[in-house]
This record gives sequence, structure tokens and C-alpha cells, in this order.
Amino acid sequence: MKETINNAEQKMDKCVNALEKEFTTIRAGRANPAVLDKITVDYYGVPTQINAMAAVSVSEARILVIQPWDASSLKAIEKAIMASDIGITPTNDGKAIRIVFPQLTEERRKELCKQIKKYGEDAKVAVRNCRRDAMDKFKAMKKNSEITEDDVKDGEKKIQTITDKYCEKVDKICAEKEKEIMTV
Repeated sequence: MKETINNAEQKMDKCVNALEKEFTTIRAGRANPAVLDKITVDYYGVPTQINAMAAVSVSEARILVIQPWDASSLKAIEKAIMASDIGITPTNDGKAIRIVFPQLTEERRKELCKQIKKYGEDAKVAVRNCRRDAMDKFKAMKKNSEITEDDVKDGEKKIQTITDKYCEKVDKICAEKEKEIMTV
């Protein structure tokens, strides 16, 4: 039973970590190399992440500089960024690519907040699915006479407490990200 609770908690923790990773890719008006994490470049026939083939740095608060180790890959990187959904046009000076992040408009900030809420709800659903799986395991164990009815009730209480803790964590992370978006 303890193993089931620990497994559920580990899965819930992974859900929260996935949410945090997703939030790093949301463009908040300032340069953040993580926005390039989802972009892959066709590098000699192999899909490669930009940070694996170039030095990515923040030169100013809103400017991201990408300096590829192989100068011949500049065009491919530029093309991949243009084809991506980050919505920013890169500038290529022949040696490096610069991405200037524009100030966010009020409308865009509200859009991003809606997106954050959606990601938060998705994370909560994933956490609740972990709870449901654990509850199902308890019921199966009870059916197989491995544990008693009281053990099932105790296990369900513990799982619910853990679920509430992780849902609060998700809410807190979402609130922090919304605050960051609205104050940039």
C-alpha cells in the first residue's frame, strides 16, 4: 500500500515538473533561451535542437543571440525559427542570429494568462488521474483480500491529502507565472 502511495506521489511530482518545464517555453516579453527548446533544425538530415548546435545567450533583456558552431547552419536555424510558433522574426547578420522580443501588448498578456490557466488545469487533471489510479489499486488490493476496508480508507485519505497538496502547488505556480506575465 505504501508503495502505491509513493508511486502516486512520484507521478504527481512529474506532472508538476512538466508544467514548470512547459512554462519556461512561454514567451514573457524578455529573452529566454528556453523558448527555443521545442524548435528542431534539420542538420545534415538529423533533427537537432538549436542549443545542441549553437551557443544561445541573452545579450540584453529582450535580445537573444544564437551563434552556431558551424556557420553553414545559420540559414537552417533561421528557417526553423521562422517556421516555429514563437512568432518572432529572427535577424541574420551572417555570423549570428538575433531574436528581439517585443514588449507584450495587454491583449497578448491576457492571451498568455488564458494559456497558463489551461496548462494549469491540464496539470491538475493529470494529478487527479494519478489519484484515481492509486484509488483503483487500493480497491483491487481489497478485492484480492490483500488489505482491509480500513486500510483502503486510510490510503484514500492519504492520497487525497497528497493530491490536494499538488493541486495547490499547481495553483501557486500558475499564479506566479501570471504575475510575471502581467508585470513584465
